[in-house]
Amino acid sequence: MVRALVTGGNRGIGYAIAQGLIARGVDVVIGVRDAQAGAAVAETLGCAWVHLDLEAPETFDPAIAAAGDIDILINNAGILIEDSMIDNPDGLRRSMQVMFHAPFDLICGVLPYMTRAGAGRIINLTSGWGTYDEGMEGPGGYGVAKAALNALSYALPRDLPSGVSVNAMCPGWVHTRMGGKAAPRTPEEGADTAIWLALDVPGDVTGKFFRDRQEKAW
Repeated sequence: MVRALVTGGNRGIGYAIAQGLIARGVDVVIGVRDAQAGAAVAETLGCAWVHLDLEAPETFDPAIAAAGDIDILINNAGILIEDSMIDNPDGLRRSMQVMFHAPFDLICGVLPYMTRAGAGRIINLTSGWGTYDEGMEGPGGYGVAKAALNALSYALPRDLPSGVSVNAMCPGWVHTRMGGKAAPRTPEEGADTAIWLALDVPGDVTGKFFRDRQEKAW
């Protein structure tokens, strides 16, 4: 059975991605920062969970070991710090850790199995705020961190083994704790393209950026 690790899978878009993958027959493991909350959500979903705090790199290797052989990695978890990068430089550092360094470290962690299997899919949840084409908007260091993740998604295919793909996707403005109540999209709508990339697109599609199943400019 295909196994997926979804970071931040206990709520919002991550929960919807996990739920959608499970409905498609995927063996899902959610990575959660809060173990108690994660265990309760995993029971509701009917999946496994691992303690994975993206600001605590010491949790990465144990989480990957506990999750087992991962065929699909979905780097979903993120943070939104709205402070000025100058006034709060630590906010930028935290944004980079959660939305760039941690996803890269997790990719490195699951890659040995994907290499042996000769197949694997990596999906990075990003934002139009992190694209030059859309003006690098957004508050604080959010767009900068997402731009770094976009650059990684674009460049990494040259270093990945045959059969392993990486793509980025923007879920749009979604009604979650981060997106706020005014957001027009449901978590399920935001999750759709990630599930599509994980299960439906050809394996040789890599290094691309998508929104609503359509390729977009970086």
